[in-house]
Amino acid sequence: MSALPPYLEPLGHGVHAVDTGFHRDRFDAAYLIVERGRAAFVDTGTNAALPRLLGALDALGLTRDAVDWVIPTHVHLDHAGGAGALMRELPRATMVVHPRGARHMIDPSALYAGALAVYGQAEMDRSYGRLVPVPAERVRSSDDGFAVELAGRPLRFADTPGHARHHHCVWDEATRGWFTGDTFGLSYREFDVEARPWVLPTSTPVQFEPDLLERSVQRLLDADPACVYLTHYGRLDEVPARAAQGLALLRETVAVGRRHRDAADRHARLTSDLAALYRDSLRAHGCTMDEARIAELLALDVELNAQGIGVWLDRERRQDAA
Repeated sequence: MSALPPYLEPLGHGVHAVDTGFHRDRFDAAYLIVERGRAAFVDTGTNAALPRLLGALDALGLTRDAVDWVIPTHVHLDHAGGAGALMRELPRATMVVHPRGARHMIDPSALYAGALAVYGQAEMDRSYGRLVPVPAERVRSSDDGFAVELAGRPLRFADTPGHARHHHCVWDEATRGWFTGDTFGLSYREFDVEARPWVLPTSTPVQFEPDLLERSVQRLLDADPACVYLTHYGRLDEVPARAAQGLALLRETVAVGRRHRDAADRHARLTSDLAALYRDSLRAHGCTMDEARIAELLALDVELNAQGIGVWLDRERRQDAA
């Protein structure tokens, strides 16, 4: 086999990370699992990732009809925006999606409208494009404990709300690893210090629920995983230590939100305090990166996390008033 393309990284046991090229290198991964000549994708990136996803198959000597499963962890567009376009290229594949997300894959108009409200038309045109619907007969909904097999290799699904209500994680018995989407958090390789990853919880709009997210992370830990595969980005080992750091930062993030719940300039305060919190956490982690570069790399996450915290605070306030 010839050299693999630079966007395709073998991770062992038939698991490959495909860098989708979204935003920057090693920011957004799709995973290609190969078992005895059969294949499954977990997450797909956006429409722009399609050439790399198909190129990964080509590089590994796999035909389009070797793919049995396409599995978005949830239907946010950096995870599933390209799923419809990919399914159109894979004649034998079935999509497995959380039951709360299935209708959005079959008819993505509401999904597109929701993303448009967050990002605006210019960003939608630039980064996501038009979403391709998936025929209903090619979509299967998961439920908690549901499993499929990839050439005899079991892939089991766990309902993991907290980041989004339409989120499931996928347990791969062969690696004793979870494909975690955004449930476990984000971990950018630029922030590794002496091979130690830094984990950032994600509270993007509009369904962030911190108590449920903590429970979902604990559920992942209860399986005693050897590793987790993050969409943003890559395989992490030493899972309990990584989870402890991420959960501690999640609790601090929640405290920042509650501190500014009723502020008139709440969003500005949230973005400022979250940026400072993440910077200080990185310094404690041992990161010596220039402050401006940290701000640049985390700008999108600070903005989206602040938006999601705002939505959660408003929902909590309405519940308190009811």
